[in-house]
Amino acid sequence: MDILEKTLRMLEKYPLCDHCLGRQFALLGHGMGNDERGKSVKSVLAFQAHEDSLSKDRDGVKVLKVLATNGFSETAKQILAKMKKRVPRKAFPKTCFLCEGKFMVFEDLARKALKLLEELEYSNFLVGVELPMKTEEREDEFKAEFEVSHGESMRNEFGRVIGKRLAELNGKTVEFKKPEIVVLVGPFAESVRLAVNPLFVSGRYKKLVRGIPQSKWFCSNCHGKGCEKCNWTGKMYHESVEELIEEPFLEATGGTKASFHASGREDIDARMLGPGRPFVVEATAPKKRFLDLRRLEDSVNAHAKGKVEVSRLKFADKDAVRRLKKGESNQKEYRVTIEFDDKITVKDLRLLKEKLTNAMIKQQTPRRVLHRRADLTREKYIYDVRVKKLSPRKAEMKVRCQGGLYVKELVSGDEGRTTPNVSELLNNKAKPVKLDVLNVIMGD
Repeated sequence: MDILEKTLRMLEKYPLCDHCLGRQFALLGHGMGNDERGKSVKSVLAFQAHEDSLSKDRDGVKVLKVLATNGFSETAKQILAKMKKRVPRKAFPKTCFLCEGKFMVFEDLARKALKLLEELEYSNFLVGVELPMKTEEREDEFKAEFEVSHGESMRNEFGRVIGKRLAELNGKTVEFKKPEIVVLVGPFAESVRLAVNPLFVSGRYKKLVRGIPQSKWFCSNCHGKGCEKCNWTGKMYHESVEELIEEPFLEATGGTKASFHASGREDIDARMLGPGRPFVVEATAPKKRFLDLRRLEDSVNAHAKGKVEVSRLKFADKDAVRRLKKGESNQKEYRVTIEFDDKITVKDLRLLKEKLTNAMIKQQTPRRVLHRRADLTREKYIYDVRVKKLSPRKAEMKVRCQGGLYVKELVSGDEGRTTPNVSELLNNKAKPVKLDVLNVIMGD
C-alpha cells in the first residue's frame, strides 16, 4: 500500500491535522517538519482528486470532501467551492482525532515557558512532555490499525517543536544529555513547569581548627527540633565545615538548599591541612549559575575566617560526587602526636617504622563509632611510617595509608581491636593527643 492510499484510508476514518498525519511518515524525507509532510501529502491527494473529478470520476469529488472535512484542507475546500460542490457544515469535525488540536497551542506554551525562565540563569535546556495515558494509548492503537512503520511518537514531536520555538525565543541551546533546566510541558492541560537541575561546584577545603565537625550534627536528644540540652538550636555543635561553606554558596546561587559531599571525613578534634580535602557542594534549584568562582572562594573564606578555607573551586557535575565516594579509599597522609606511659628510645622509633611500613592492619570497627557503623573487621594497608621523638614520653608519627584506616586506634590498639598497633609493638601504652590530616591523595 503506497503513502497516498494509506493516507486516504486514515482520513476516511479519522480527522487528522497536518502534524498528526505527517507524523505517521516522520522517518521519510529530511528537512521537513511533520506539519509540512502532512500538508504536502494532503495537497498531492487534492491535486489527484481534482484531476479525477475533472475526468468525471465521482471518486475524485468524494476524496476532496474527505480532505476538506477530516483533512482540514483549505486547498480541497477551495477546489470544491470552485466546482460548486457544497459540504454540509455538520460534516466538519471540530478537532484532530489524535492531538485534539493541541498543536495549535505550542506557541502559547513556548511563551509561558519563556516567562517562567526569566528569573533564572542558564545556558541550555531540554523540553520534556507530559501526555495523558489515554492519548498515548489512542495513538498506539491508531498506529497498529494502519500498520505505521515510519512514524514517531506525539511526545517526540511536541518536545521538538516546542523546544525549537523556545530556543528561537530565548537564544539558548537544547541539551539532551545534561540539561541545566528541563521545561516540562503538558500540551493537553496547557501547563508548563520547570525542573531546575542542581549546580555542582567542587574544590578542596582545609579545617584550620579543632572542635568543628565536618557535617551538621543534630542534637541526640531532640533530633534537630530544639530542646534545652542543645540550647534550642537542634544541633550538638554551633557550626560545621558543611554549614560554613554552604551559606555563602546558597547566597550566591539563590538555591533552595545545598548538599555537601566530601571524600571521607576527619574527626571533630582533627584538623584538615595540606592541600585540603576534596569536596563538592550541590545547590538545589539554583537561580544563578554564572558564578564568579574566585569571588565565591573569597566569600567563603571571609565567612569562615580562621576556621575553614576553600581553594581550587571549579564547576562540576554529578559524576564528580560519584568519584568522591569511590575515592574514599584513596591514600591519605596523617600526622599524630603520641603520648606514652613510659619513656621511649630511638630504638623504639626505628621498630615502629620497620613494623608498620608496608604493613596490613586488621581493624575491628572502633568502639567509638560502633553506634553508626557495622561491627566488621577491615584490612587497611600502610605504605609508609616516619616517627620523630618530641620528648621522653612523646613522639610524632606520620602515616601514609589506605583511606579508611583509623589512626587513633592504630596508636592505642582499641583494647586489641586493631592489630598490630603502637601500644602493642612497644609494650608501652600509647594514646593519640593530636591528629591532623595532611593530605588526601586524589586526582581532582
